[in-house]
Amino acid sequence: MNYTIPKQEYFDRIAKFQARIKKAGLDACLVHGTESDFANVRYLTEYWPTFEQAGVFVPAKGDAVLLIGPESYKYAVGRSVVPKIALMLNYRESAEPDYPGIPLATYPEVVKMSGLKSLKKLGLVGTAVMTKPTLDAVANQLPGVQVVAADEVFRPLRWIKSENELNCHRKAFKVAEKAVQAMLNELKPGMTEFQAIGIAQREIYANGGEYEGHSLYCFGGDRTSNGISRPTGAKLKKNEIIQLNIGARVGGYSSSIGLPVWFGKLPKEQLKLVEFGLRAHKFTFELMKAGVEASSIAQKYYDWGCAEGWKDYMLYGPVHGLGIMETESPWIETTSKYKLQENMTYQIDTFFTGNGYGLRWERGCIIRKGGCELLSKKFMSMDYCKLD
Repeated sequence: MNYTIPKQEYFDRIAKFQARIKKAGLDACLVHGTESDFANVRYLTEYWPTFEQAGVFVPAKGDAVLLIGPESYKYAVGRSVVPKIALMLNYRESAEPDYPGIPLATYPEVVKMSGLKSLKKLGLVGTAVMTKPTLDAVANQLPGVQVVAADEVFRPLRWIKSENELNCHRKAFKVAEKAVQAMLNELKPGMTEFQAIGIAQREIYANGGEYEGHSLYCFGGDRTSNGISRPTGAKLKKNEIIQLNIGARVGGYSSSIGLPVWFGKLPKEQLKLVEFGLRAHKFTFELMKAGVEASSIAQKYYDWGCAEGWKDYMLYGPVHGLGIMETESPWIETTSKYKLQENMTYQIDTFFTGNGYGLRWERGCIIRKGGCELLSKKFMSMDYCKLD
């Protein structure tokens, strides 16, 4: 099987986006992405910026235009499914070279390239990562144009996955499973966290991954209580939780599998939290099905956790969206105002934080009518956790 998104699917996405742009009363949208948060741009064009930033100008009627920095033209021509490409200074790398002698476009020229006859109202997508140079360029080059945030015009397009997208996710989880299994086989006390991550990276690239799905986790002790962290040169120790979260990217789509492991013997309180965390993880599976109010899932999870006596260990809602990014919209929180639909994809992210320790059980799922399809069924037992 070829784990890629067919070219026509990108054009279908653009057409659906254009319909939403028109319905929202906008003339066009300007979509933004960075090397680290590239999902919006890649979703529409397959282009993934390196060093630079990128954008996509999408008119309600006309042709999408990929916007790139001055160094990436040949790269973009070879990768983007969108043939119209404009080089712009505001998408340059953060060192901000001047690039004398390289012809650069302006937004009015981009509008003309797209075939749009009149631009009065422009929506911005990717506002959380859009830079001041880009916002300044829009303001200076498009005076008189009304500019509004339009993230919600675009975001729902990425929520419900096609079969091609689901196949990429499935493969990404198979690759992640191989990487996790290799770590379980090879980890030893005294090995550094960086060395442990190297095992996972080796397996990801050896088994068809195009990249890591996210910053890979392997760290122990107090840092397991961190909601977000990174590995260091610290050595793996006995008698403490070591957190693994390993994800691969295939065809642009991410995965992540998380579980706590240890050598030796855990303190009784920590072992109890590990056991409860796994029960909470499996409890969440039962709540995930099409037609359910997202907020009700978060509320039931919170109420259940409180009733079980672990309220003080709970940090945030139990589920977040999964797609090109390992963490993306929509989250499932008590404030969420939508219903789950078939073929939405999520990470069931079961995290608990204590005094000097914490843990996470995590895997992805696809929403179905009567429940959810787990994207990985491995490593769902305490038998995997003790490594000696």
